[in-house]
Amino acid sequence: MTEQRAGRLWVVATPIGNLDDLGARAQETLKRVALIAAEDTRHSAPLLARYGISTRLVALHEHNERDEAERLVARMRDGAEIALISDAGTPLVSDPGFRLVRAARAAGIAVSPVPGACAAIAALSVAGLPSDRFVFEGFLPSKASARRDRLAELAAETRTLVFYESSHRVRDCLDDMVAAFGATRPAVLARELTKLFETVLDGDLATLVARVAADPNQERGEFVLLVGGRPDDEDARLAEGRRVFALLRDELPPARAAKLAAAITGAARKALYVSE
Repeated sequence: MTEQRAGRLWVVATPIGNLDDLGARAQETLKRVALIAAEDTRHSAPLLARYGISTRLVALHEHNERDEAERLVARMRDGAEIALISDAGTPLVSDPGFRLVRAARAAGIAVSPVPGACAAIAALSVAGLPSDRFVFEGFLPSKASARRDRLAELAAETRTLVFYESSHRVRDCLDDMVAAFGATRPAVLARELTKLFETVLDGDLATLVARVAADPNQERGEFVLLVGGRPDDEDARLAEGRRVFALLRDELPPARAAKLAAAITGAARKALYVSE
């Protein structure tokens, strides 16, 4: 008797806003599988209808994932192929799916990605902040005290920080970041990416606070908030040295201004003078 071949779990990224971003491979996969596990079936139904995908949907969210994962793994053991999607973007990135993926792998079932949109990566790609090393923090705690504690823990992080934030907390979050990181830390607020009212604001944290306060529209929608990491000591000295040098050079010869700025800040005099 031929042994039943196990199925597969497909982790499929869906658009974060613009429905045209669903790729051909994702469409084909969602049409072919026996079942689609969706974070919210009501939210996903219009996307699937747009592409003529009639595959049956089942709900998989934070409240039922533990129990539903067991049932879905049993289906895949019997040979079914199942797709996992979230409301938007790549599943498991601040979305449900971790327990299902872990259970499938523990059962020896193959898990394959169908990559696509991810709000965090999309924002990082257009932010103009260092992207060679970054840390994804997802949503900060909703309670103010816990949020401030977490930001204080991250103040010394040198990698670019990537957060998700909701519309009703974004102003408070920015205020807390100013307190934790300093007003001059570079930052980017990416709002409604790939949607009609997409905006990407950049500047230091104080600038972002002012721009959001001045425009109520900047508090609407879905947000990715990126903050530059703390400069290492050498970079910080050089930045401060250049600031002091810029002040002194209006009153002194460049060589004298560089020498004094280097003495005051500890930055390398040659680096300051070359920058002039």
